[in-house]
Formats: sequence, structure tokens, C-alpha cells
Amino acid sequence: MKNYEVTFIVDPVLSGEEIKSTAQTYVDLLKNKNCTIVHMYELGLRQLAYSVNKRHSGVYFCYEFQVPSGDVIAEVELALRRDERIMRFLTVKLDRYGIKYNDDKRQGLIGTIKKKVAPVERRDDRNDRRDDRRRDDRPRPPREEQPAVAAAPVEKNEGENS
Repeated sequence: MKNYEVTFIVDPVLSGEEIKSTAQTYVDLLKNKNCTIVHMYELGLRQLAYSVNKRHSGVYFCYEFQVPSGDVIAEVELALRRDERIMRFLTVKLDRYGIKYNDDKRQGLIGTIKKKVAPVERRDDRNDRRDDRRRDDRPRPPREEQPAVAAAPVEKNEGENS
């Protein structure tokens, strides 16, 4: 058995029902071709790196499946290419490392690790914390009063019209 993964992007302008029916179409197609679907990921609406068909986002789906021979892939890709609802697709053959990675990811062995962080003591009163280097605590020189400068009156020339 050969393992593959197909990821495709559905046009987000479609209604929710149409998006789900599009994804279900390819599940049915794979099952009709004697493929065993290992796992289906619905990644949801995501931002695209660049615009495709004047769209800036798309609904992502990723299916991991097993097939007895690789002849099925050409038929699946042809169906994806002809479908106007599909913006982009990518089919990848998984080697043993890719299969192990996907299994580990599903089991939760790969991903974000939640670290236990000791609680930080917080002080409610800010006046308890004093730092000599803070800007507010530096001594300031006294302000000097500067005399106000009066504007000189503007004289008009006799030759100007106003």
C-alpha cells in the first residue's frame, strides 16, 4: 500500500453547505477508487500567502489516504483540476518518515508543549516598587521663567492696497 496526502483549497465565496459538499465529493471519489482514508483534516478558513483568482483567503482540507497502486492519483488530480470550486491542490507521496510524523502528530506527541510555569508574585501597589533609574524619580532642574516676547506691530506702506 502506498500512502498519499492531498491538500486542496476551496473557494471561500461558496456557502457552508457547498464547501462541505465539495469536500465530501473527494472523499467519495477516493472511496470509489478503493482508497482507504487514514485521516481527514479540515483546517478551515485561512489567509493565503498571495491572492489566487482575486481571493485572499480559502478553506483548506487535507486528506491522508492509502492506495494499492499510484494509478488513482492521476484520476484524482484530474478531477481536482477540472473543478472550478477548487482554487489550488497539492498531492504528496508520504515516505515512512512522513507517515510516522502524521501518526505522532495525531497522538499529540508532536506539537506545542505546554510548560508548567511557576506563578509570578504580583504587587498591587506600584509605589512599593522603586527603581532609581526610572525617569520619574530623577531630580529635575528648577524651571526658569522666560520673559514673554511681544510681537512688534506691522507697519503698512502707503503704496499697498489693503
